[in-house]
Amino acid sequence: MAKSRVIMTAVYMWLALAAAAMGGQVAPRAQTILDEAKQASGGAAWDALHTRYTKAVLETSGLTGTVEVWEDLLDGRFADAYHLGPASGADGFDGTVVWSQDSSKQVRREEGGEARLAAMNDAYRRVMGYWYPDRWQADIEYAGEKEEGGRSFHVLRITPAEGRPYDLWVDAATHLFDRTVEKASIETRTTTFSDYRTVSGVQVPFHIRSTNGEEKYDQVVDVETIDFDHPIQEARYAAPAPPPPDFELAAGKTSTTIPFELINNHIYINAKLDGKGPFHLLCDTGGANIVTPEVAARLGLELQGAIQGRGVGEKSEDVSLTKIEKLQVGDATLSDQLFAVFPLASLANVEGVPCDGLVGYEVFKRFVVRVDYEHSSLTLTLPSAFAYEGDGAVVPFVFNGHIPQVEGAIDGIPGKMDIDTGSRASLDLLAPFVATHDLVAHYAPKFEATTGYGIGGPARSLVTRAHVLDLGGVEVKDVVTELSTQTQGAFTDPYVAGNVGAGVLKRFNLVFDYGTQHIIFERNANDAKPDVYDRSGMWINLSEGGFEVLDVVPDGPAAEAGLKVGDEITAIDGRPTAEMSLPGTRVQLKTEPPGTKLRLTVRSGSSTREAVLVLRDLV
Repeated sequence: MAKSRVIMTAVYMWLALAAAAMGGQVAPRAQTILDEAKQASGGAAWDALHTRYTKAVLETSGLTGTVEVWEDLLDGRFADAYHLGPASGADGFDGTVVWSQDSSKQVRREEGGEARLAAMNDAYRRVMGYWYPDRWQADIEYAGEKEEGGRSFHVLRITPAEGRPYDLWVDAATHLFDRTVEKASIETRTTTFSDYRTVSGVQVPFHIRSTNGEEKYDQVVDVETIDFDHPIQEARYAAPAPPPPDFELAAGKTSTTIPFELINNHIYINAKLDGKGPFHLLCDTGGANIVTPEVAARLGLELQGAIQGRGVGEKSEDVSLTKIEKLQVGDATLSDQLFAVFPLASLANVEGVPCDGLVGYEVFKRFVVRVDYEHSSLTLTLPSAFAYEGDGAVVPFVFNGHIPQVEGAIDGIPGKMDIDTGSRASLDLLAPFVATHDLVAHYAPKFEATTGYGIGGPARSLVTRAHVLDLGGVEVKDVVTELSTQTQGAFTDPYVAGNVGAGVLKRFNLVFDYGTQHIIFERNANDAKPDVYDRSGMWINLSEGGFEVLDVVPDGPAAEAGLKVGDEITAIDGRPTAEMSLPGTRVQLKTEPPGTKLRLTVRSGSSTREAVLVLRDLV
């Protein structure tokens, strides 16, 4: 499972970031439409407005809450705060730094992935650069007319300086803004404006709906009050001070070490929740806190909402929110933690072991974490007590949401690489990066296969091998590389080049220091081992009858043995698969030498047959 994230997007397009920019051209037809829009919504009255304070009600995914916003209309500094069910947080821009604050009041600089481009677009809208190019300029084209629901619209294509293109729809009859349409990292988001009312001589929308096309996850904002030229203290825009510690180590310790199991290249640890357990949790550098509905029921937790959760697959799932008072990992305790409640039953069939949930970012954010892949242990150290004395390579990173992201390159092609302990793969190159650099032609992969399975279902890729992966100066050679063919989900993000998983990461013992935003890479004994791709040519998951074949590589070993999708393997070399572990079998199919013959008992419907699988290298 790669990224598992719960995404909350901007609640309405009048609330954005800002900075200064130069340049830009406006087509004459577009300028006329913008002039008409300004006149219809207040004309010169806009010129005298400098600040805005807004209070609104937010509804989304079965949750209702409040939004409070402070903004400077001239330079774009802002701060907003929301409370939504058990979740709360804030976002802001102080003129230099874009920041966010989560429910536990941890603050993060937003620098990776699409964050800066999205911020530039929001900045442009906040300072109303379409009317005031001296504040923020853009290239603006007239993109034609649209008809919808008996109404006519003029569409402007706007590309703010340092931003990305988006469409602004203007009602041809009223000349008021009707919507914006913007392609984000993994979705296209449409935000509509209605219920215009007069405040301080200008027309502003009091009802805003934002959607990605899945209506049940729409975000609806109803404005209660808008106060223009509201006095706002300068300190309001600055990132909040760090919160009081909500974590501790037992008996005055400064560090604690926890053993882990590496299963399917995933890190599993045992943890206690509200004093109960232990629970078997997957540990992911960028993962949100997650528990299954079964665990939530056992703990008697109150669940709220059904927001959208996504992963590497093309499906999304409903995610409820809850609070857990105590998360205990070894001798470390984190208090008052927000958890997503997510159905992971299908993941248990993928992993072949029970999975009660996931932890990661919230633990890594509070401690300096050493991941010792060589000895299968995690060490959590208080940041104030950490002093590094080794000779590892220190690589800076930025946050792409919750995920550490480094500047890297693949065979000399530069790109941003997410560092993801939650991925079993070595390297996934995302579909837009593959297309931009014509990597299919460059590498000429021989086959496509199911290469991952997580939240949202299977992930498919073309499989090849790259020569050199560079991670901020740390090089790994002959890396099995998966060229994603996904059309939806996390691997369609055009602002990320690749996702680096445990196939590469386990070659190192890693120190993650989220406070200083550095990763330390120490090569270990695994570095001498070759990077090997599965030698069976099939993907198998756990089933009631054994191991179910979910994918077969054309002309691969499994196909040559006559296996087909839907077959169940009930025994290997005479041993019933009911007595075997799925992860152990996967290791066997990957690491047994080429030429190894395995006698499989295969059930297809009501018939059973024997098949001989001869392992061989595919890449």
